[in-house]
Amino acid sequence: MLLTFADWFAYMLLGLSPESSLGKTVHFFIYDSIKIIFLLFSMIFIMGFFRSFLSQEKIKGWIKKRALSGNILAASFGAMTPFCSCSSIPIFLGFLEAGIPLGVTFSFLITSPIINEYLVVLMLGFFGWKITFLYVLSGLLIGTVAGAVLGKMDLDSYLVADMIARQQVQKPVRYPSLLSRIAYGWHEALSITRKIWMWVLIGVGIGALIHNYVPQEAVQGIIQKTGIFSVPIATALGVPMYGSCAAIVPIAVVLFQKGIPLGTALAFMMAIAALSLPEAIMLRRAMRLPLIMIFFGITAAAIILTGYMFNFLQSVII
Repeated sequence: MLLTFADWFAYMLLGLSPESSLGKTVHFFIYDSIKIIFLLFSMIFIMGFFRSFLSQEKIKGWIKKRALSGNILAASFGAMTPFCSCSSIPIFLGFLEAGIPLGVTFSFLITSPIINEYLVVLMLGFFGWKITFLYVLSGLLIGTVAGAVLGKMDLDSYLVADMIARQQVQKPVRYPSLLSRIAYGWHEALSITRKIWMWVLIGVGIGALIHNYVPQEAVQGIIQKTGIFSVPIATALGVPMYGSCAAIVPIAVVLFQKGIPLGTALAFMMAIAALSLPEAIMLRRAMRLPLIMIFFGITAAAIILTGYMFNFLQSVII
């Protein structure tokens, strides 16, 4: 039905030729934009409904421990939150105020932007379930291991304790009925979709242009020049950038289709999602510069290793 609508809109209503680059670009844009926004809304609604059963106080009680299980739980909670790198910081600061170990809070901060429901939906739509499943596992592994390593380094002295924002005292939100939980999920879906739908259109639009106008030989030529260093270069290019995964996922998948190795494309995407200059500036409120640099360095190293892993496994999982 959706494909039929995209055909009608591009080739009948607008009168574009199915063989032309412009016709293919418009068709790509219409089909993927509607599909992704619909899937996003549906997945966010479902996740919001289930998240209504978890109170923040209960989550704090689970992860307030120093064992590796605390890192695993924090990373898992991060994967369920629909936040970008900067939006995760207030919760990260709140966890520090609550006395949760630094390494455990880092597991949340790293995983939250790398994995979230709308990114998973985008990857399912573009990459398929195998790559998405491995991506989620790798994101959880990055958050858990990097947080555990940071926790073992005894870096608490680098925190600026008096600069950490005090956590606001909030009354626990209660949902007395199934209808109230459904309403919460619906509100979450509307709120987040309103914030990111434009990013979806921008990302799909750029992806459509690259897909139909950039020669595959040009992309492959760039990769041949960078060779084995393509993954760290992609990560280094992604770190200074700041953008929504809703925009970068469609671009990453088109670059992959044009010949960029899978791990290189995913490393670029993960670096943009997990690390950014605005995030570093916001973190300066709570920690000194050496700790920020250590955090960025360990996370970037984990992303690079993950990129190489995906490149190595590319022929197996595709």
